[in-house]
Amino acid sequence: MNEPEPRHARKRDLLILVGAAVLAVPWIVAHPYEGLGLAPEAVASFAGLAILGGAFLLTWATELAERDIPQALAILVLALVSVLPEYAVDLHFAWTAGKDPQYAHYAVANMTGANRLLIGVGWAVVVLIACARTRRRELVLHARQRLEIRFLLWATLYSFLIPLTGTINLLDAVVLFTIFVVYAWCASRSESEAVAFVGPPALIDREFGTRGRRLWELALFAYAAYAIFISAAPFADSLVEIGRTRAHVDEFLLVQWVAPLASESPEFLIAMLFAWRLRGSLGIGALISSKVNQWTLLVGAIPIAFSLSAGSWRGLPLDERQTEELILTSAQSLMAAIFILDLRFSRIEAVLLAALFLGQFAFTSTEVRYLFTALYLTIALGLLVVRGGVRRAELVSLLFSNPLSKRRASP
Repeated sequence: MNEPEPRHARKRDLLILVGAAVLAVPWIVAHPYEGLGLAPEAVASFAGLAILGGAFLLTWATELAERDIPQALAILVLALVSVLPEYAVDLHFAWTAGKDPQYAHYAVANMTGANRLLIGVGWAVVVLIACARTRRRELVLHARQRLEIRFLLWATLYSFLIPLTGTINLLDAVVLFTIFVVYAWCASRSESEAVAFVGPPALIDREFGTRGRRLWELALFAYAAYAIFISAAPFADSLVEIGRTRAHVDEFLLVQWVAPLASESPEFLIAMLFAWRLRGSLGIGALISSKVNQWTLLVGAIPIAFSLSAGSWRGLPLDERQTEELILTSAQSLMAAIFILDLRFSRIEAVLLAALFLGQFAFTSTEVRYLFTALYLTIALGLLVVRGGVRRAELVSLLFSNPLSKRRASP
């Protein structure tokens, strides 16, 4: 299939850029007037669209910045910025929980839902698209992505310890933030390479040059950040209100799945576009980095927001349901990390990830959640035992070698 002519591409990319910006306009207009007295369903729709549009703009601004920083660091920043809407919603719940304990389980619901959605849908779909486009049975990851896999493993293994205290506390924040800082340091020391823009970033880069590109970066960041900042709390609160009084749906489930779906969608679409453009390794690399960000910064920020709001050193409490969800999320993360230890991600593994994720919606009991946890852990351990020589060696190397040693990655 031939690429579109530059004139057609310019018109298409301009419409996409303007369309993303327009998504936030209704809520930007309504917000100063306390939402114009809109019903919770309308508030959720308008605020959710503002978050969606802002997330696209943030992603494009970060892509433009790739020209000026190492690619591994750019992937990290892209992943971090892409999940800022998720941070905004989750930290709102954590802050509110410091004043109203009933909100504590919403913070965990949103965090676990976002993490499982990222792997069960995002990773799986990107791999399937990449395999379909290349007509291969597996997606081969670039050796650079050992960096993301290493820190995903560290964060995942630590996450199994969090429920032992019955809280997500400030010690967890210190450990997880340390993992992220080391990750960012390692990413900043990697090599740069030429970046080929796609979509609106290509339009901006082509039309405005280096100085204009940087001005656009700042403008997109500012507009998107404002849209997300004014939308996160109304969006989150309206979902809870709908679940409690309108839809007669468990508000825990709305917060766990609807909110992350809105905030993660742009990130998914960008990664899928990379896969469609035969850059599947870059697409899955961005999603792996997003998982590291969510497992470190997002989880670590929750007890900080809660403690500041509550005015105490105590951590955010975990009840039985939240503990189950957290352990299930950790088990899924471990299995996914084991899948990619050998830098190969097969179609079968992608289908298995998606099937196990979707299977959780059919049943919601405690017993079923622990059953899926056992399945994830059994598959992960089975992969290491049965014909897992390469994975075992890579696991030991990633866990115990010095992450600060500069290891040149071959393609």
